[in-house]
Amino acid sequence: MIQALFNVFRVPELRTKVLFTLAMLAIYRIGMWIPLPGINQGALSTYFELQQEDGGAAGRLMNYVSVFSGGSMSQSTIFGLGIMPYISAAIIFQLLGAVMPSLKQLREEGPTGQQKIQEWTRYATVGLCIVQAIGWLWYVSHQTASGGESLVYAQWRVSPLWWVMGVTVLTSGTMFLVWLGEQIDRHGIGNGMSMIIMAGILAGMPGAVGWVVDNFNPQDPQGLNWVGVILLVAGFVVVVAGSVLMTVAQRRIPIQQAKHTRGRRTYGGQRSYLPLRVNHGGVMPIIFASSLMIFPSVIFSGMADATQQTGGVLHTVSTWFGDALNYGQFPYVLLHVLMVYFFSYFWITIQFNPEEISKQMRDHGSFIPGLRPGPRTAEYLEAVMERLTYVGGAFLAVIAVLPMLVSSAMGVPFNVTQFLGGTGLLIVVAVILDFVQRVEANLLMRNYAGFLGGQDGTGKGPKLRGPR
Repeated sequence: MIQALFNVFRVPELRTKVLFTLAMLAIYRIGMWIPLPGINQGALSTYFELQQEDGGAAGRLMNYVSVFSGGSMSQSTIFGLGIMPYISAAIIFQLLGAVMPSLKQLREEGPTGQQKIQEWTRYATVGLCIVQAIGWLWYVSHQTASGGESLVYAQWRVSPLWWVMGVTVLTSGTMFLVWLGEQIDRHGIGNGMSMIIMAGILAGMPGAVGWVVDNFNPQDPQGLNWVGVILLVAGFVVVVAGSVLMTVAQRRIPIQQAKHTRGRRTYGGQRSYLPLRVNHGGVMPIIFASSLMIFPSVIFSGMADATQQTGGVLHTVSTWFGDALNYGQFPYVLLHVLMVYFFSYFWITIQFNPEEISKQMRDHGSFIPGLRPGPRTAEYLEAVMERLTYVGGAFLAVIAVLPMLVSSAMGVPFNVTQFLGGTGLLIVVAVILDFVQRVEANLLMRNYAGFLGGQDGTGKGPKLRGPR
């Protein structure tokens, strides 16, 4: 491993890409410390700390947004919105491409169509940034900290210029992050947007480790003692190993290419395989499910605060969904699991087209042994993918609810247990695997032993096979 790390810096082109990527991520992290003018950062930080401790829905919403957006609205910096508006716009166009024939045809035109869709995505990102920025500024301007201190200074809150400045800065910050990610795609190594999100997630790991160190007490049988720390560390290792395994796991369907005789020569006849990923949906089902689960939390939390009811159905339901300290209870977990399963099959339905795959195989003279090309092949692929999605959905459901269960059982804050599962962990695992595989490919092209190759300097040996 150490030798492979040195090999990275021996290749000038690869060294330049790695250093450029690190430089862009450093610029991103520097921008995360530049505050938005007019906001009382101390009062804002105290407000969200109390929200998280008291189980406020607003604190949970900020935690969720910061996990996969690459931003931190609880700090209210110039990159506060992160790249979440761009991700939302990209998902919207991806979903529309499955139901709008004109957009689907444009996507199939190749680079020209993709460039046009990318341009529309940027325009939609600007619109979403403006809406989210206005909503965020309105929210912080109407909130006060525990001591009655306003989150926005009075002389700024009533100024129209402050609103224009705040919306412009937050929108510009998001578009700059989009440009930063595109530069990593062109001149660096790895997917730029994913690298930014991963950097934002990993930035919270020192705080989680610091909480464990500060609250460690080996003499307290009810607190975080040696048993609790060992369970947290072992759980983290097991979950990461399982995430790596399920991320690269695939079902390989054997494919036989038909033989073609031209003159005296025979072409084709090779055997290959069609890889179907077990976790084909990636993190998207968890993102959709977590997004929708926020709404009942906010709604029932507000209803419980407004009615102050101490009994009855409304109080029980608000306890299930409105209180973040109890959101590891069975009804919340069950609904979350069902939502993950639903969106796993939903995402497969719009992303995986067995009829199109069967048509392409038939046009290229390939077939699955024992199956006739056409509808029979499409039915077989659909049946296989449904079974794989069931297994992949179970894995995503466990990853999604594990942080809640650990937080509820051990009394550990969610910002610590989120590294035991959830969207953030899957994103980090997927991005690191993609980065390692790209570096591995660059090293093996130049006859260097890679991270996953043998130790004899030939690069041969067992390698981690990523999804193709």
